[in-house]
Amino acid sequence: MIDAETGGRALDVLDETIPDVVLLDVELPDINGIDILRRIRARDLPCAVIVVTAHGSVKTAVEAMREGAYDFIIKPFPPDRLIVTVRNALERRQLQTLAAANEVAKEGKFCGLIGASLPMRAVYNVIESAASSRATVFITGESGTGKELCAQAVHELSPRRHGPFVAVNCGAIPRELMESEMFGHVKGAFTGAAGNRDGAITRAKGGTLFLDEICDMDLTLQVKLLRVIQSGEFQKVGGNETERADVRYVCATNRDPWSEVQAGRFREDLYYRLHVVPCAMPPLRERDDDVLLLARHFLALYSTEEGKQFTDFDEGAVRALRRYPWPGNIRELQNVLRNTVLFNQGPVVTEAMLNRLDPTATARPAAIATLAPAPRAGIPAAGTIKPLWLIEKEAIEEAIALCGGNVPRAAALLEINPSTIYRRKAEWEKERLLSTG
Repeated sequence: MIDAETGGRALDVLDETIPDVVLLDVELPDINGIDILRRIRARDLPCAVIVVTAHGSVKTAVEAMREGAYDFIIKPFPPDRLIVTVRNALERRQLQTLAAANEVAKEGKFCGLIGASLPMRAVYNVIESAASSRATVFITGESGTGKELCAQAVHELSPRRHGPFVAVNCGAIPRELMESEMFGHVKGAFTGAAGNRDGAITRAKGGTLFLDEICDMDLTLQVKLLRVIQSGEFQKVGGNETERADVRYVCATNRDPWSEVQAGRFREDLYYRLHVVPCAMPPLRERDDDVLLLARHFLALYSTEEGKQFTDFDEGAVRALRRYPWPGNIRELQNVLRNTVLFNQGPVVTEAMLNRLDPTATARPAAIATLAPAPRAGIPAAGTIKPLWLIEKEAIEEAIALCGGNVPRAAALLEINPSTIYRRKAEWEKERLLSTG
C-alpha cells in the first residue's frame, strides 16, 4: 500500500505505478480530490477509485460517480464498511482482468500482439504485471518474434503511455555515432555537428526508451548508460549542462544476455540494472495454432493493400503453415504471405501457392520460401531417417535427465520455454495411453 498525504504526491505516485484501488479523499491540502479523479479517468488508468469524504452530500456523491468513481464513502465510517468496499472493488478489477483474458483467448489479440497460445498468454501476463511500474523489462527472443511490439505493449499499458515511445537499434547505428544518438550533442562537439541535437533520452522524456539489440552496444557506451541509469542524469556530447533522464527503459536482444556477460561482451553490473523483469518471446514454431491467427491477419491486410480477393486458406495450405518450422518467425511469415498475395489470385490460398516455384521457370517470380521441400536425387529413404518429433523427444528427455529432472533448467539449456516441454510431455503421454488402449 502506498500513502500520499497531498494531491501532488498522489499524482507523482500515479506516474510511477497503477494501483488496483485508489482511496481518494475529496478535501486534500493542495488539490481537490475530484480533480485528481478527473485526471485518473482522463489518463484512462485501469484502477477503481473509492472517494472518501467527511463532507458528504448528494451533490458530491453524484459528481464523484459521474466522474467515474467506483463507490463513495462518508466519514466517519466503520472499518468493516471500508473493508467490504475495497474487497468489492478488487473483485471487480479481477473480473475485468478475467474478462480481458477471455477476450484474448477468444480473439487472440492483445495490445497489437496476435496469439492465443499458452506461451503468448504467459507473455501477456508479464506485460500486464510489469507495465504499471517503472521496472526495466528485458525482452529476449529470436529475430522476428515481435520484441518491439512487446515493448510497445508495455508502454501502452503503463502510466507513461501518453508520453513518447522512442526506439533505438543499438546494432544498426555505427559505434562512433551511438553516443550522440543516445545523449544528443551540442554544436561543434565533433566534425559535422553543425547544431545542437537532442538524443533519444531527451526525445523519450516522460515516456519509454526502447533499446533494441542492447547486447550489441559498445562496452564504453555501456559504462555511460549505467551511469545515467544510476544517477538519472546525463550530459550531451560536448556539453556541460546536466539534464535529467525521465524515461522508462525497455530492452531487447536476440542473444542470451547472461552468455554475453560471461563472454565479457556485456557488463555484469549493467545486466543486473536492466534484467529486472525478463520476458521471453516464444518462437513461432512453439506457438501452436497462432501461426493460423497470424496468417489470416496478414492475408486480410495484404489482400486489402494489393486489391486482391483472398479470404482464407484451403486445408492443404493450413497443413503447410502448421508443419513448417518458420526459422524466420513472424517476419518470415509476413514475407511469405505478402509474396503469395502479390503473385497469385484468390479467393483461397492453396498449398501450391505456398510452395517455391520451379527455379528454372521465368514466367513469374517465385512466390515464397519453400514450405515443403521437393524430393531430390540422393536423399535416403524415409525409413533411414528419424522423424523430427522423435529427435525432439529424445533431445528433451536427455536434457531433463542431465538436469536431474529440473524442467526449467533443461528448457534454458535447450533455449525453449518450460511450457513447451510440459506441453510436449502431455502430448506424448496422451499418445502412449491411446496406443495402449
